[in-house]
Amino acid sequence: MERVMGLLDLQRNETRLQELTARRTIASLPFAGRYRIIDFPLSSMVNSGIRNVGVLLPEQSRSILDHLRSGKDWGLARHHKGLFYLPPVPAENGQIEGDLQNVYANLDFIENSNENYVIFARVNAVYNIDFSSVLRFHQNTGADITVVVSSASCDDTADSIVIKKAANGLAEDISLRPSVTKGELRSLGVYLMEKKCFTRLIREAFEHGGKDFRRDVIVPALSRHTIYAWEHTGFAARICSIRGFYKANMAMLRPAIWEEMFRREGAPVITKVKDMPPVRYKEGAKVKNSLIANGCEIYGQVENSILFRGVRVAPGAVVRNSIVMQKGSVGEFSQLDCVICDKNVVVTPEKSLRGAPTYPILVGKQAVI
Repeated sequence: MERVMGLLDLQRNETRLQELTARRTIASLPFAGRYRIIDFPLSSMVNSGIRNVGVLLPEQSRSILDHLRSGKDWGLARHHKGLFYLPPVPAENGQIEGDLQNVYANLDFIENSNENYVIFARVNAVYNIDFSSVLRFHQNTGADITVVVSSASCDDTADSIVIKKAANGLAEDISLRPSVTKGELRSLGVYLMEKKCFTRLIREAFEHGGKDFRRDVIVPALSRHTIYAWEHTGFAARICSIRGFYKANMAMLRPAIWEEMFRREGAPVITKVKDMPPVRYKEGAKVKNSLIANGCEIYGQVENSILFRGVRVAPGAVVRNSIVMQKGSVGEFSQLDCVICDKNVVVTPEKSLRGAPTYPILVGKQAVI
């Protein structure tokens, strides 16, 4: 995979995630107790042998820069190649319209690289994929463009690239649709092509008024290029809404999915290392089918839930089917069910919050309730 460079696109923020992404990108959303969304595509690239990765930054990039830093945790703090930050270029009206402008503004980085291929990945999905298998498929089929697709867990209400393919993977139809029927093949936002093809398509689309990579590059490319779909049959989830974020996190509590995502041999999900003490389970604590990160202090009951680093569950408190992010505190005799608490939330004693799996309650960052 030394002939492949990676490009991570952090431009797009979903409107239905604004309550979680007002001060951060989707890429830096906490996930599964100790990770961020960007850890999954970046780890897949690094584990596949990609050593040159460009990060197309959004305007609000502080959280992602703090998380990635030099790329050392991913083995990308290197003298040759490594991790590169590609700054955003605001439009004349002060807003970036679509993701194509930022890619176009950084074409020199791509063209000056030594690699022959580009994997372009939008950072709004979690998966653990061996991209070397995608490259072999791409070369064996003689494809101009290979799209990584999945019929597995996706947010069905999110707009998606939908592909109909022949048995050999040849794309017969490509469309961008606002909703998707269960079982249809949807793009995971990952595209592989030769570098010359990628830069030509970006330049042509942008210089003819294009703004969106999917709508203005991928969809019209079918009429002039050979496109194949490589189907990922394992777990995958796009994070496009509060419900989708909750559903994808809860899926990590299933042992088979957790094993596939985090215990695949030679393919760990890498994240920023933080030194914290182990979990402290106090007298009376009861924990069942949950992910509990380091630094937590449990006095009460936790069931079917995900607690991030430094969360405290007080005596008599009950947390079920919920996500409590970093340094949250659940007061005595409080009850949470189907709730998402963002970072530094304080739930005062004897409070009761009850949502539903399809409509979880979201408590914003640093709120006191």
